[in-house]
Amino acid sequence: MAIGRRLAARAGVQTRAVARIEGYRFGSVLVDGSEESADVIVLPGRVVRNWVRRRGHALAIEDLAEVLDELPERLVVGTGAVGRMRVDPAVLERLQERGVTLESMATAEAVRRYGELDGATTAAALHLTC
Repeated sequence: MAIGRRLAARAGVQTRAVARIEGYRFGSVLVDGSEESADVIVLPGRVVRNWVRRRGHALAIEDLAEVLDELPERLVVGTGAVGRMRVDPAVLERLQERGVTLESMATAEAVRRYGELDGATTAAALHLTC
């Protein structure tokens, strides 16, 4: 294992090939067969676990700061089981400026949508509860 991967693993970041997302239910999602019970960002090359937003049910551009430069051409946002998380309009604007298309929907639908798309050009940011 490369040193960078070991350091990333210690920080709660896992590097890997394109991830498969499946099996969502309230509070849990399977990413490559591993159950995640905290919000997660899935990028083409890595998974960011325990994703925390500054305001729990709002997505601001600052909440994507760690991954902003890594986002591929599409970001699918799962807004929770009942869609409670709201995407700040500034996020959409900033991502459009960077050439990233944002799709926002309830998390079950977002998991389904991610599965329809090319994982090499799509990322997902998933809120797993309400």
